[in-house]
Amino acid sequence: MPRLYLAEYHRALAGKHICIACREGILRDNLQHIVADLKFLVRHGIQTTLYHNMANRFANQKHFRLLANRLPETTIIRVTPEVDLYRHVLDREQSVFKLIFLERKYLCDQKGHRINTLTTRDTIQKTSEIVANINLVGALNQISNRISEGAYDRVHILPARKNTIKHELFTVEGTGTLIANNFEEKYLKAETDQDVEMIAGILDLYKKKGFLKPRDKHYLYDYRDRFRLTMIDGIAVGCLEGIEIDSRTIELGALAISTRFRNQRVGAYTVNAFEDEARQKGFKRIISLTNNPRLHALYNQLGFKQGDLPGYSARRASSPDVALFYKDIE
Repeated sequence: MPRLYLAEYHRALAGKHICIACREGILRDNLQHIVADLKFLVRHGIQTTLYHNMANRFANQKHFRLLANRLPETTIIRVTPEVDLYRHVLDREQSVFKLIFLERKYLCDQKGHRINTLTTRDTIQKTSEIVANINLVGALNQISNRISEGAYDRVHILPARKNTIKHELFTVEGTGTLIANNFEEKYLKAETDQDVEMIAGILDLYKKKGFLKPRDKHYLYDYRDRFRLTMIDGIAVGCLEGIEIDSRTIELGALAISTRFRNQRVGAYTVNAFEDEARQKGFKRIISLTNNPRLHALYNQLGFKQGDLPGYSARRASSPDVALFYKDIE
């Protein structure tokens, strides 16, 4: 069960307008789940609109009544089945905070891997590499253009299932694909208890992979001044710990980035921000010990070198089988 950050995401979403669109079969098969998610959004002060293209026949009247009775605060718009639902919604909605399309499956690449995030440029350039419903693939360029024009901040493409909208909007990792053009990054000190809780949540996601030393909440609270958060849209998506080794050297530890924003240069942004802060504090070298192959590649890209150095034997003794990377920043 993913961890929900209700207070943090409530502040970002309350009062905003979110539109959800889904085709007839998807709505019929997931009706109760979709209704539950929409009611959850309404309880958090979010303005909601639901688009669907369910045919106006006798067998569907019970579904229409259920939607009207269970979702009195949601605007429900039925699009006739003859009309392309995606293009109708994209043409009609001129200014919403988020637009969500519910699909049968994840948006995937040619290897079958789920796509977590896309910029509008990536969406246009990689359309032929994206595996999805053929009608949705045809609308991807229009989605990107509408985001670039400022009609929406974010478009989400999610697999329809229980809690999919709730988990997409109120967890760090999400459940589907986020398409956007303006990821706003900030690098901040961990100051509040909420900051510490967010760090604990991010580190928990990576603890099972064995690349991070365990850090319990007592440690996080006791040493919160060491920790930094990378925020996107006001939500923590990454963290790190800065540990002073000596007057010249600081260690970069506990570097963890949400998989949702992997390949969006968030890791590079976070390490570069740490380097700038270390330089301002007068440190001359950064070291980092990790066996995470993704971090090895990132450090190599950012000018770190791998190898043992004299002067760090005490630190080395606590992690004898872990690769050491370093970068001089004088």
